Amino acid sequence: MTNKKSFTILLVEDNIDHAEMVIRNLEEVPLSHTVVHLEDGEAALDYLHARGSFSDREPAELPHLLLLDLRLPRLSGLEVLARIKGDDRLRALPVVVLTTSDAETDVAQAYARYANSFLTKPADFAELGRMLKDVVFYWLNWNRL
Repeated sequence: MTNKKSFTILLVEDNIDHAEMVIRNLEEVPLSHTVVHLEDGEAALDYLHARGSFSDREPAELPHLLLLDLRLPRLSGLEVLARIKGDDRLRALPVVVLTTSDAETDVAQAYARYANSFLTKPADFAELGRMLKDVVFYWLNWNRL
């Protein structure tokens, strides 16, 4: 591990059980990071734009990685993705779709909206942990942000 920086991971997941599994697995990743968990698409955009209940957040301080579910209340993950990638200020934010779906239409729609990666959550806790460790290490340690 070469990176000593502290990172912020934005997790947008409405299923509390899935979010807890992801957060518990991320705790095992040996990189200094904070996880911000939000439960809907509107809240995600409010956070990224530092508006509403997040108006006290510094807008220039974006998360280093966004883990985005597709099936979200208020605004779907695909719509969140389209708005992020359509915004000059947010476009470079790495967005990893992390969902239970393995439908080809979901994969195609996510990549059509410029998702950086599409991952289907494995049901096995240990396998999910290995996947998340690899994803986080790739985006936050090996990849040049």
